[in-house]
Amino acid sequence: MGQRREPRRAQAFDGELGAAVVRAQEGDEAAFAVAYRIVQPGLLGYLRGLVGGDAEDVASDAWLEIARDLGRFKGDGAGFRGWTATIARHRALDHLRRQRVRPRASALEQDALELPGTYSTHDQALESISTEHALDLVRELPRDQAEAVLLRVVVGLDGPAAARVLGKRPGAVRTAAHRGLKRLARRLGADGGTGRGVTEDGSRTLGESK
Repeated sequence: MGQRREPRRAQAFDGELGAAVVRAQEGDEAAFAVAYRIVQPGLLGYLRGLVGGDAEDVASDAWLEIARDLGRFKGDGAGFRGWTATIARHRALDHLRRQRVRPRASALEQDALELPGTYSTHDQALESISTEHALDLVRELPRDQAEAVLLRVVVGLDGPAAARVLGKRPGAVRTAAHRGLKRLARRLGADGGTGRGVTEDGSRTLGESK
């Protein structure tokens, strides 16, 4: 597997990304490749949470649309990440509709969220979110929490940007991300960070558990 960027530090590349996008809009193919390398790891992680093993194919479709419509984009590096995430999400939902597998939100288990424990902080979740088994665990979250976590932590969007992608209020996205990370940290602690015994189907898509 290729190198991963630390998801939480995606914003550190926004200056480089913004400059690359400007050059790419002027026809610089090498600059487009730079933008791709910066954005793709987080985008692919997000899509794995949405469509599982079909993420690579959906990402390819998304990048075709991104390249086609690049000249219409206006904004900085952070805006570009949000724009690409929106396109990727639309392509993922189209894919799920074609497969007749729509994301379904499971009921929020409020009692479980309130349980005390050693892993009640977000630290372990944040440290492990870029691993494959952590992405499998994210797919086990209710849909609103999973998407909020993926956009905030994996793609690296801030609250308002993630809210625009999802068409929700920033406060609602922050709450969903907080609850999702809290639950994810507890699950990572419960299985010792191995991912064993949590899910037997790595291809399960967002919101299909429970």
